[in-house]
Amino acid sequence: MFTMRTLLEGKWPILVLVIFLVATLVWCPVRGAWLLPAALLVFVFSFFRDPNRAIPIDPKQIVAPTDGRVVEITTVNEPLYFKGEAKMVGIFMSVFNVHVQRAPVAGRIELVQYSPGQFLDVRDPVAGAVNENRFIGIAGADGARYGVRQIAGLIARRIVGWADKDATVSKGDRIGMIRFGSRVDLLVPVEMEILARIGDHVKGGESIVAQRK
Repeated sequence: MFTMRTLLEGKWPILVLVIFLVATLVWCPVRGAWLLPAALLVFVFSFFRDPNRAIPIDPKQIVAPTDGRVVEITTVNEPLYFKGEAKMVGIFMSVFNVHVQRAPVAGRIELVQYSPGQFLDVRDPVAGAVNENRFIGIAGADGARYGVRQIAGLIARRIVGWADKDATVSKGDRIGMIRFGSRVDLLVPVEMEILARIGDHVKGGESIVAQRK
């Protein structure tokens, strides 16, 4: 349920809340005052959870790169890696979702590009284009190109990468995380069939969102 890597990402808020909880228990005379820091501590621990997933083995199936709700399915012009059209599945993560990102396919990471930007609410239609983001381009084992874009948001100000350029990944491998709610876009070739629908709740590394025809 938890991994050392994700817990280390949350070490400072966890430490502050532990100190707050202990101080409340020791010095605060108000009965039940400890419940607030205790509840916050449970929430933060929950945020940094990293459960195992049942990864689909069919190489034709592309899995969701993160947990969340599908909010956008469209065709975009992607000049950085695809250098042309690609189908995009946008997934919104609330603060209650698992925030670890996973490789949607097996392959080799050919591109990692960080782009500074704004911190608009990711529900804003222009946020995907102007917000701070980290793009991961993966050359799939099938010879196709795939992309994962980690997008910072109004609250999420830290994008973490765990897989660098030239790394080989298996489908479902952990490749990064975003702290405290944001959005992740999956980009696939235009000839792929999109199985996800707007409003679907998906699990990273487990839910099948697209497949090769």
